[in-house]
Amino acid sequence: MRQVLAAALAAVFLAGCAVDQVNAPDAHIKAVRYHHDAPPSLTLFTMVNNETDKGAHSSLMINASERVIFDPAGTLKHEVLVEKGDVIYGVTPRVADFYTRAHARKTFHVVLQTIEVSPEIAEKAYELATKNGAVAPALCAMSTSSLLQKIPGFDSINTTFFPQKLRADFAKLSGVTETALYEYDDADKTKALRAYVKEVQEAQNF
Repeated sequence: MRQVLAAALAAVFLAGCAVDQVNAPDAHIKAVRYHHDAPPSLTLFTMVNNETDKGAHSSLMINASERVIFDPAGTLKHEVLVEKGDVIYGVTPRVADFYTRAHARKTFHVVLQTIEVSPEIAEKAYELATKNGAVAPALCAMSTSSLLQKIPGFDSINTTFFPQKLRADFAKLSGVTETALYEYDDADKTKALRAYVKEVQEAQNF
């Protein structure tokens, strides 16, 4: 009976992951690929509750041969964001700014920790992210910390379920710079998404 229950729970867990999965066509991904001219780097995003100071989400921007955001179990979904398997492609400065600001609102702020890495390390992170696949809900910090731990020089990162613990480990790496973004928009981030969609549509019609 316990085995049947465990199997049923696993099926529900996997089904939940499948429901959240977004897979843009490969042709669309190819069309939006963006190479950022800044040095290769990794940027850890930590979304922090303004009242409790607890971490709510972890994600990783990777500036390699192209710039992407590994957004495990992320909830910011829309056709204007080209995503496949929890990786957002075409991360231009405009997209990066929108992604950051959409998460910073009156209920949360965003901490960005950036470390410059070699092109080889950035490419390793990119490869791991793009091959990882969609992540089940509540496993954002676990999947991000597990990915980092597989990268040479990041073995001091402990696997954890807690975004703030991952942030603390990342802060100990040599050369990390940290900034925080506070904004006081509406707590409903779908409003920020609608505003961004309107902005994109207006730009396309210009």
